[in-house]
Amino acid sequence: MKRLPAISMLALGLTLPAGALAQISLTPAQTPPAARPAAKPKPPARKPAAAETPKPAATPTPTATVTPAPAPDDSSVDVVYGAYQRGLYKTSFDLAMQRAGTGDPKAMTMLGELYANALGVKRDYAKAADWYRRAAEAGDREAMFALAMMRLEGRGGPPDREAAVKLLASSAKLGNPKAAYNLALLYLDGQTLPQDVRRAAELFRLAADAGNPEAQYALATFYKEGTGVPKDMERAVRLLQAASLADNVDAEVEYAIALFNGTGTPKNEPAAVALLRKAARQNSPIAQNRLAYVLVSGMGAPIDKIEGLKWHVVAKTAGKGDLELDEALAQLSPEDRAKVDAAARRWLGTK
Repeated sequence: MKRLPAISMLALGLTLPAGALAQISLTPAQTPPAARPAAKPKPPARKPAAAETPKPAATPTPTATVTPAPAPDDSSVDVVYGAYQRGLYKTSFDLAMQRAGTGDPKAMTMLGELYANALGVKRDYAKAADWYRRAAEAGDREAMFALAMMRLEGRGGPPDREAAVKLLASSAKLGNPKAAYNLALLYLDGQTLPQDVRRAAELFRLAADAGNPEAQYALATFYKEGTGVPKDMERAVRLLQAASLADNVDAEVEYAIALFNGTGTPKNEPAAVALLRKAARQNSPIAQNRLAYVLVSGMGAPIDKIEGLKWHVVAKTAGKGDLELDEALAQLSPEDRAKVDAAARRWLGTK
């Protein structure tokens, strides 16, 4: 029995504000660098046989963003944030300036956000960093996180990774899941901090328990590989399910593969194919490739070579080529090949 290869996560990065046409089964996805700290990304491999170990592929970089959150018991701050949510940035700025004058840290964080993103005011990273600093000193965890990310990138001042780590640690201690997640990435990176996969796992768990889908996905890969935690496929799949429900595309692909195979969860091919379709439409080349195999082979879904090979062509434009699917494409009649090409052009917007 042939298997569609897994995705393997070889690198979790830190993003500053601004993953044979016989019977098929699918397998779990990406593995964080902690599992292979010295490894370099390998090129995409052919579909291995059931006894073979799936080859890794590259993973997207997780993203960290800042969204100022108002204090739920402060109606004045709610007004500031309400204007922000409605896109009334100048109004939000004016109201936040008034509140900041009274020493309100949430309003200060809002001002940092507005200056950093040129919302209702001219972009000024120095002023953004200053407002974030004031709010952080007043104990606001969102400001600590935002200022940490600016310090890492060197916006609003020179890069200061040591200060960034302290800010992330303080924000994480106050329960900010984004800070815990990004601090975990630094422990995995092994450059700013000594590499410590156990500490990274602890931080991923804190963020995952708070509902952060990127952390849920990362922790799932730890449990899949036994990196920093005991190996536990069932727990890994539960985390993948949670992250996929939050629209984490890599988790959708990984969870779909687990469902298709019945690995760590009851086998459910229709649900797996539905998730692959969803991820394919979200432009995941891995999902597009796996869906192409399913549709061309008819395993888990009715055979639809036109649709399946359309996804193959689309995935190939994103660098996910496949020799076996190329062969299937070459065997089509000229009429069917024209249909595949037209469908792919429609999807890619190049018709």
